[in-house]
Amino acid sequence: MILDAARRSLVNLFAPESRAVFWKTLGLTILVLTGLWLMLREAFVYYAWPWVAVFLPDLPDWTGWLTFVAAIGASIGLALALALLIAPITALIAGLFLDDVAEVIEKRDYPSEPAGNAMPLGQAIIGSIQFLGVVILGNIVALIMLFIPGVNLVAFFLVNGYLLGREFFEFAAMRFRSPKDARAFRSKHASTVFLAGLLIAGFLAIPFVNLLTPLFAAGLMVHLHKSLSRRDPSFALDQSRFAEPLRR
Repeated sequence: MILDAARRSLVNLFAPESRAVFWKTLGLTILVLTGLWLMLREAFVYYAWPWVAVFLPDLPDWTGWLTFVAAIGASIGLALALALLIAPITALIAGLFLDDVAEVIEKRDYPSEPAGNAMPLGQAIIGSIQFLGVVILGNIVALIMLFIPGVNLVAFFLVNGYLLGREFFEFAAMRFRSPKDARAFRSKHASTVFLAGLLIAGFLAIPFVNLLTPLFAAGLMVHLHKSLSRRDPSFALDQSRFAEPLRR
């Protein structure tokens, strides 16, 4: 079930119907990451670099190339630090475009079923900001654990697998359920959602490919929610959240 949902989500990434949301999501992700990298670089140059002159005031002229190499190293280091921010940026952007992804998938893959209702813009923005905060805190914990041998990589996958799996699934579920019911449904299938979240964390760990994480994660959880809803009818869908009435 999880692997099938992942396969269908990968297919959706390059489907013609997804082209518009693909470019919007990819473009905004690159724009935000580039802006953050420039901000971090300027902050480093402004606040950290002057300390070199304080502690090493008498560097000879021939060491100018060391300054150039150090600047390149600092830029690379900042880029690596920025990689840790991809998860929270993914969280923020996903909240803005998840409904667009879901609508494409529902129309193409589930045409005989009623479409879900997009969250109101205000609720989506608030949810995205809250999610952003949670993911940042979680990754700070994971970053601290990077210094613990044998725990670092595991911590990255566990933290992001749990947080991203939980939030992306609830985003998808809230198109058909109240927030309370979406959380209860996710809690009942917590182990399945967590395993799917680990796939998202794995996708997130692949350089460059991880720029497509919002699209992949959204599609994965839309398919997974559909599959779990069919297998577990005990959690009734909230028909008031359908974009159109359920036809019987």
